[in-house]
Amino acid sequence: MGIQFDYDKVLAAAMSTGGDYADIFVEHSTFSDITLRDSSVNSAGNHIDCGTGIRVLKGDRTGYAYTESMEFSDIMRAARVAAGIADSSASYNPVPVCVSEPKGWGYYPLSDAGDRMLSIERKMQYLYMLDDFVFSSDEKVDKVLARISDSITEVDFVNTQGCCFHDVRPMLSVVSSCVMRKGSRVESNSSSRSFRAGGGMLTEGLIREVADECVSRTSLLFDAVQPKGGEMPVVMGAGGSGILLHEAIGHAFEADFNRKGASIFSDKMGKRICRDFISVADDATIMFNRGAVNFDDEGVPGEKTYMVKNGILTSYLHDRISAKFYGVRPTGNGRRESFRFMPLPRMRATYMENGKCSEEELIRDVKYGVYADNFSNGQVQIGAGDFTFYVKSGYLIENGKLTSPVKDINIIGNGPAALASIVGVADNLKLDNGTWTCGKEQQSCPVCCGMPSALVEKLTVGGVN
Repeated sequence: MGIQFDYDKVLAAAMSTGGDYADIFVEHSTFSDITLRDSSVNSAGNHIDCGTGIRVLKGDRTGYAYTESMEFSDIMRAARVAAGIADSSASYNPVPVCVSEPKGWGYYPLSDAGDRMLSIERKMQYLYMLDDFVFSSDEKVDKVLARISDSITEVDFVNTQGCCFHDVRPMLSVVSSCVMRKGSRVESNSSSRSFRAGGGMLTEGLIREVADECVSRTSLLFDAVQPKGGEMPVVMGAGGSGILLHEAIGHAFEADFNRKGASIFSDKMGKRICRDFISVADDATIMFNRGAVNFDDEGVPGEKTYMVKNGILTSYLHDRISAKFYGVRPTGNGRRESFRFMPLPRMRATYMENGKCSEEELIRDVKYGVYADNFSNGQVQIGAGDFTFYVKSGYLIENGKLTSPVKDINIIGNGPAALASIVGVADNLKLDNGTWTCGKEQQSCPVCCGMPSALVEKLTVGGVN
């Protein structure tokens, strides 16, 4: 794409009534999706979105305006509106900048133009392949719903500090749901994969992986029971359990909540918050990961940030505003849904690092409890971290062994308390490459989560009384 207008004039307009800082965020996105239902492709769409957002900071005031037009006069008008919102008295001395694009570098490189987006015909072939795999895997399969989507987003960013970048951000997602029938019983479950990658990531092997997981997750539910409820040990399975880490703990590490005193961790920096074998990171540097960013949406390079290192709270997740408030450097967590929104401190790929024991050892230490590995809907009080999550599937633990599958139970607790109650972490870290999306202040961003298996000493399990 490349910036096609005089960005220095736009910055000057943004700073015309004074300000400490201003930036320009230009975005052009092409999105395509196609859906299969009842063994037939029945919908497809292609969408283009573009526009420019202008932000001006002055003290604790923020002015933000955007336009969906690429006309220079409209962009200048947006800059003046943002300037008016953050009105003050100061002057702006232009800083020479030039926009550059990383060549042969980055966490989601595209090999060539043909790797960027798949043709609709190719996506249809993969959808029919997925449908065949699911139906041929189990005679109980009654219905299949599948979707493939891909997108390319190009971003240009310039600010008054001379920072600039051009980034090409791909995204590819595959989702499959199936319904199974066994007599009068009906069960359903789903599986998904999503990568910051072009169409070249989509292969027959990936389609089979999604299909097999979808079928196995659904089939397991026919043998599942509801366990006895109450307080008990819970082993969080590797991978998807990271959603609890993200929602119930990760948000409380975001610096805006701490800056406002809304997080339980606001006064815990540098203090021990869990056992010394626990380290929690938020990482933008994992190749092709859904949460990867070469640069965040404020022009800060992506990095791996430890929030917790050996049990000690070592860093919050910062955008430029919170970093200035705390007198630290930004961590590359300033993210936004699109040019229509201001950036906020947001997670990228959040996970707990490996421990030193095995999952079998964790399970062996539990006399009666639950092993949970597939979560769906949940509610979290961000800041305090009180949560309830619906466990789609898992197993009962009896006398140190996995026994009956379980389903339709809730796990209830407090995120910081649960973190402090982890008494064992396995060495089987797994990132869940599903289509995780994080919502915050009415805007969404793609993220990833994961963790090794971990034993929480006590959580409330909602089951049969």
